[in-house]
Amino acid sequence: MTGHALTPARTDVDHLEAIRRSVERFQHAAIARWVRASSVVLDIAPQDHVGVRPLLPVGATLETLDIDPEAEATYTADLCERNEHVPADRFDCVFCTEVLEHTLQPFDAVGELRRMLRPGGRLLLSAPFNFRIHGPLPDCWRFTEHGLRALLRDFTDIELTAVETPDRPLMPIHYTVAAAKPRG
Repeated sequence: MTGHALTPARTDVDHLEAIRRSVERFQHAAIARWVRASSVVLDIAPQDHVGVRPLLPVGATLETLDIDPEAEATYTADLCERNEHVPADRFDCVFCTEVLEHTLQPFDAVGELRRMLRPGGRLLLSAPFNFRIHGPLPDCWRFTEHGLRALLRDFTDIELTAVETPDRPLMPIHYTVAAAKPRG
């Protein structure tokens, strides 16, 4: 990869557009379904995009988390570690879109996200599958449906949706997942 001009292929451009549409639809639907004016919402790594802020209902509380201290997020934290400065059982919804593939320890990251959610709260995540390596680096993982279900083994009510690759069965472009932290 080093030293080469990396012009994206047409397929990658098309897949990026499909991913963006998928994330946008997912965020709108998730907010309509699970976020109320009284909700406390965490958006992970929104420094490079607008995030869910403009979609939230009036009165909802938004906090942000990013590994980059320059992002000026509410919390600076590495999801792969236990972050005692981020309260446990605080958030009604945690949005983690296009982040998990960049974590070094995804099982630890999902465990930390679960810790932050209140019982009954929703983890709303998305991840690419059939998409090129991208920044911010590192870009470490691609998760199949089975891998996502394994990562979310301690959650309930898992709703997983795939954006299929045209003419390529069993090779989705992208996944969105909603999962609940058990109440008990």
